[in-house]
Amino acid sequence: MEKFNKVSGVAAPLPMVNVDTDKIIPKQFLKTIERTGLSKGLFYELRTDESGKPTGEFVLDKEPYSKAEILIAGDNFGCGSSREHAPWALQDFGIKVVIAPTFADIFYNNSFKNGMLLIKLPQEQIDTLMAVAKDPENPEITVDLEKQEIHAPNGIVYPFEIDQFLKHCLLEGLDDIGLTMQRDGKIGDFEGGQRGQQPWLYRDAS
Repeated sequence: MEKFNKVSGVAAPLPMVNVDTDKIIPKQFLKTIERTGLSKGLFYELRTDESGKPTGEFVLDKEPYSKAEILIAGDNFGCGSSREHAPWALQDFGIKVVIAPTFADIFYNNSFKNGMLLIKLPQEQIDTLMAVAKDPENPEITVDLEKQEIHAPNGIVYPFEIDQFLKHCLLEGLDDIGLTMQRDGKIGDFEGGQRGQQPWLYRDAS
């Protein structure tokens, strides 16, 4: 997982509440376990007509938002069924940060485990950032994870809270596997001792 520190980029406005994971990426795109290519299914039903043809009317299909790295969303973003493909699809498009009043717990945890930063802010601050994002002339926002600050045009600075363990994992680029490998020495010591005391557990091990 890549280390996460600071992102400065276009913020796209998505003023919708209760955006569930099926809306983020519909079930027909869940047949793969590859993380690439999923952006074609991102917000598919919002971006296409009944025949599946792109309408070009969705915010992420318009300039400058087609290059968005930050998404400003409504309350309860990522609700619905658990699917890791949802953060994968957002990341494949280029989204690195989602800012909203609240998130569904499973989506929240899945996103951090895949290296995407989710930030919770009060609705009043979300409204201000949404207004910034809706200005196509200057929709850029900077998110500094180390300082835990969001910087927007006109001198706007919003601090944000984040669990310090999640922050550490993002800053160091540690997913669950990376965290486990940090204990590789202790795991090896344990297995060495166990192999001596209970050798029958390792008879079929290569």
